[in-house]
Amino acid sequence: MERGKLYGVGVGPGDPELITLKAVRIIEESDIIAVPGEEPQNSMAYKIAREGCRNLEKKEVIAIPMPMTKEEGRLRESHKKGADVLAGILDRGKQAAFLTLGDPSLYSTYLYLHKILISRGYEAEMVSGVPSFCAGAAALNTGLVEKGESLHVIPASYSVEDALKLSGTKVLMKSGKKLKQVKQRLLQQKARAVMVENCGMEGEKHYNSPEEIPEEGSYYSLIIIKE
Repeated sequence: MERGKLYGVGVGPGDPELITLKAVRIIEESDIIAVPGEEPQNSMAYKIAREGCRNLEKKEVIAIPMPMTKEEGRLRESHKKGADVLAGILDRGKQAAFLTLGDPSLYSTYLYLHKILISRGYEAEMVSGVPSFCAGAAALNTGLVEKGESLHVIPASYSVEDALKLSGTKVLMKSGKKLKQVKQRLLQQKARAVMVENCGMEGEKHYNSPEEIPEEGSYYSLIIIKE
């Protein structure tokens, strides 16, 4: 039997209208839909895709547990188990679409599964989605970079002190847990910064200066810092 193919499908940052036509087509053509997490109905990526794709609820949907941890051993084990589940689907000749927020090439849990399955000889392809920082800039009605400016995309769940010293525009993704520290640093530097929380999702909020940024926020908090 010919093996099936895996697609890592970016569904965008939250607004179902930002799902690409290609993503919709791949999802609707796929036999099985995979989402990160414990329960499909709790997956934000699934909720977004459900609004933008016809008949998604009629498809078989499986959850691939992906723990939110930096512990390397646990991560490796969960990635291996997830890849094993997807490999079993592909061995049955099925096409699978793994849904991920934003774009699959940007800090995506899908990337780990993609690399494992490619190394095992399976066919896997990424379907680009609208990145959260592009949607966030649009929501805030601001540009990211012009002329010779640099753009730095930084995961705020890690250390950001050195990153904030970089020239050009800095984007801090997933800033929720570090908001208090980041806000203090921005105020000290008298930085020009804006933030969008839950971009494209229910409860979207905008903050137009470091002073307005709260000390606590959701996981989907994105800060744009301009020179």
